[in-house]
Amino acid sequence: MSREYLLLLRFAILNIAALGLLALAWQQGWVEFVLSNDVTRLTLIILAVFVIGWGLCIHKIWHCSRQLNAVTNPDIDDERVHWYQQLATQSAPHARGAVADCLRARLYARISVDRTIANQLVILGLIGTVIGFIIALSGVNAETISQVDAIGPMVSTLLQGMSVALFTMLVGAIFHVWLNMCYQILATGTVNLTNAIIERAEEPEFFATLRVDL
Repeated sequence: MSREYLLLLRFAILNIAALGLLALAWQQGWVEFVLSNDVTRLTLIILAVFVIGWGLCIHKIWHCSRQLNAVTNPDIDDERVHWYQQLATQSAPHARGAVADCLRARLYARISVDRTIANQLVILGLIGTVIGFIIALSGVNAETISQVDAIGPMVSTLLQGMSVALFTMLVGAIFHVWLNMCYQILATGTVNLTNAIIERAEEPEFFATLRVDL
């Protein structure tokens, strides 16, 4: 099995398992319960950000797989350029390490946005927690706390705020873990791609057909 299929297989297994757990949570009514108790609708914003990052990750996984296939199968004809070969052949022998570092930097820069989006999910969850506590505390009035009629609305607002705080943090953390695991698979594929290109750099006959899209 080629590297591209192993990369796609790992990615597919992870996401099928995650989607299965999400479907189970939906069936149990947990998803609807979370959404209905979030008056700020911040969980929907977190979901939208996750979908954007997930879509980008899927696109880059597929793109990385195609590049791995081109590197390991020189017979594949595509429209990529001989970027690394040109730099490697034009540079001095002692500068080959710098060329390899440049290649790594260019490849890693393509996937940095996915990690950034994954980190923002946690931040959005923390923002939701702060907003939830603000909502909870806004219902507390020191002047009316001793009045029996004011206890009911106060407790209701407190519970509403705590629901927002806990659910937004929970949703942000879950989607962060999911997207971060997808990113780790993408990062592994990028490392494999970088190593494969550098390993093939010493084979001139291979570089006759190797093209790498950066």
